[in-house]
Amino acid sequence: MERRTIFPGWKLPAALVLPQLALTVVFFLWPAGQAIWSSLTQADPFGIRTQFVGLDNFTDLFADPLYLDSIARSVFFSAAVAALSMGVALALAVAADREISFRGAYRVLLVWPYAIAPAMAAVLWILLLHPQIGLVGRWLNGIGVAWDYKLNGAQAMLVVILASAWKQISYNFIFFLAGLQSIPRGVIEAARMDGAKGFFRFRTVVLPLLMPTVFFLLVVNLVYASFDTFGTIQALTGGGPGKATETLVVKVYRDGVVNLDVGSSSAQSVVLMLGVIALTALQFRFLGRRSDSG
Repeated sequence: MERRTIFPGWKLPAALVLPQLALTVVFFLWPAGQAIWSSLTQADPFGIRTQFVGLDNFTDLFADPLYLDSIARSVFFSAAVAALSMGVALALAVAADREISFRGAYRVLLVWPYAIAPAMAAVLWILLLHPQIGLVGRWLNGIGVAWDYKLNGAQAMLVVILASAWKQISYNFIFFLAGLQSIPRGVIEAARMDGAKGFFRFRTVVLPLLMPTVFFLLVVNLVYASFDTFGTIQALTGGGPGKATETLVVKVYRDGVVNLDVGSSSAQSVVLMLGVIALTALQFRFLGRRSDSG
């Protein structure tokens, strides 16, 4: 029987909900409203005068080949970060779920990178992969590999993908490990008794039971790659060389803060916000169907 808490009046529930509502209004609804209004206006570089232009900013945006290129670049970047971070995290979670020595310490060490700020994560990768001062970068150049991600666009994209995925592996690891431990051991033992071994048992028994976690993390990782990687990319490459690593969130910053085109930058942020809302709605719809069918 479901237990419910009944309050004698409305004042205590309102007092409990008010702080969260205030945070939501101040840090989400108000900035989102400002962004939507700015996307419908055109301001001079000094922000003194603004003119209402309707949907002109959005029309110009999708007619700009540079913006379309940044969309394709962002899709590739987000897919690569999600695939790499989730794949490595799943492999580590499967290993950590077994009976191994020092399993507790192993789990703690795997979680640590998530606490590192994006800019600091970028600094660590600079110390590894920088062509002049990086340990791995200098070694690659020493063995004859022409390594310089500051000049080579493909190498720069590889570096930001590695740095961004490494930062997210810990988060994925926590959820994958929890998902694996929630699978009834009786199901695994039954599959083992039926002769299912190794990867075949994982693919046919474990992975289907883990799919709600996989889909949840897929959406979370796509949102992470779209937004939270700005600090890593900005510190590593600044969106360069050229525009090789200029994802949508980097372009929003460059157009709005550097080029002072607030209208176009706001329109880009609105497009990003709509994309995240669509992904979140898809996630809730999928998980809702899973829970109804279960």
